[in-house]
Amino acid sequence: MSPFLILSILIAYFGVLIFISWYTSRESDKQSFYSGNKKSPWFLVAFGMIGASLSGVTFLSVPGWVASTHFGYMQTVLGYMVGYLIIAKVLIPLYYKQNLTSIYTYLQNRYGEVSYKTGAAYFLLSRIIGASFRLFLIAGVLHTVVFEPFGLPYWGAVAITILLIFTYTAKSGIKTVVYTDALQTFFLVAAVILTISFIITQMDWSIAETIKELAADPNTQIFHFEGNSANVFWKQFIGGAFIALAMTGLDQDMMQKNLSIKNIASAQKNIYIQMVMFIIVNIVFLSLGALLYKYVDVNQIAGIEKSDQLFTVVAMQHATPLVGIFFIIGLVAAAYSSADSALTALTTSFCVDFLGFERTKPTNTKTRRLVHIGFALVLFVTILVFQLLNNDAVIKELFRAAGFTYGPLLGLFAFGILTKRKINDRRVLAITLLSIILTGLYFYGMPKMIDGFEPGFELILINGSITFVLLWLNSILHNSQ
Repeated sequence: MSPFLILSILIAYFGVLIFISWYTSRESDKQSFYSGNKKSPWFLVAFGMIGASLSGVTFLSVPGWVASTHFGYMQTVLGYMVGYLIIAKVLIPLYYKQNLTSIYTYLQNRYGEVSYKTGAAYFLLSRIIGASFRLFLIAGVLHTVVFEPFGLPYWGAVAITILLIFTYTAKSGIKTVVYTDALQTFFLVAAVILTISFIITQMDWSIAETIKELAADPNTQIFHFEGNSANVFWKQFIGGAFIALAMTGLDQDMMQKNLSIKNIASAQKNIYIQMVMFIIVNIVFLSLGALLYKYVDVNQIAGIEKSDQLFTVVAMQHATPLVGIFFIIGLVAAAYSSADSALTALTTSFCVDFLGFERTKPTNTKTRRLVHIGFALVLFVTILVFQLLNNDAVIKELFRAAGFTYGPLLGLFAFGILTKRKINDRRVLAITLLSIILTGLYFYGMPKMIDGFEPGFELILINGSITFVLLWLNSILHNSQ
């Protein structure tokens, strides 16, 4: 596919995003950036959150996982449903009743200033690393496919990527993101469906024959009950429940969209619809993976060194131009649907949690824009640092370490909601750091103690449980003084 054609398509695509930004910002005020004036349509939020949940990494990786984990990822997805129910029934009513702009304000109300700032700081750290990691992977693909043929260096591709996100989120923030995320979810799902359609046509199967082939494929096995691998059911299901609870319900990025809906009932309806769509979309993604492996096997396609390359190689080198076009747009959409809301949430959290906007004083629009620029630059620099490291193992360890910070958030919120005990707020930072260290010892130590043991998604539950126990001990000491 010609780089000129790809570039033209991307220019048109981002033209649409910028138009949406202009259209949604016509009647914006200071509250629009943070809460969308509580007027976001719940069905658009539900649909758009599918794309934000998947991200560009998942877009490339989930189909490739099928060879090693089969449909085992569905065990995690089923666990997500439990987490989403808790979010709908417990967290959303809590956030709405306290009328929160930043969800970490709850920690201030419940414990004190140190807990509040600790929770917000963990979010900022994890989101900066997480968003940068996802954009780093996608920027590499865009640089190779689009920008490198024109002689643009890698840093230039990254700068353009960040600048485009900044351009359409700068004025109206979450008010714009709700609409752009819905559009981007449409394109990433369309890319998957078109690829499936292409493979079915090439294999000369009917829909019924395709379902029969998938049902008979060993790669479509969902449940894995034996062994100590990361793919075993109890790790995937329980871990999935707490991952959804922590990385959606306790994440400013994900919850800011929910809090832009007008009331509790509509926000809960958004979660319920999202649950159904999330199951369907992940089944479609995993089915694509199984079909891709069949297509590659039948056509004896070589040169796929990593599972992450499977979707890219077939869509860009062997499928029709239409599939290739939608693959590029879908890839960009998957990356941007998580990155644009991340940049908006980072700005919101810093302005509300650390500068006190909308808590102790009105928003200073000029300052908020400077913060927005600042976080765009932080993402730019972090991505370039990842590129200079040029070590996949080190970068993935940083990404995993950022995920450790959700465990303390889980423990802090759980202790606050499930108990009425008072704690010494000044010790909370030390408690959360100790919890992260102990979880790290579990992660690196258990495989050495138990042969064949692989830590999995249970890490977030262990991390949160350690934090909860330490907070309980803290409350005993505090109340005895």
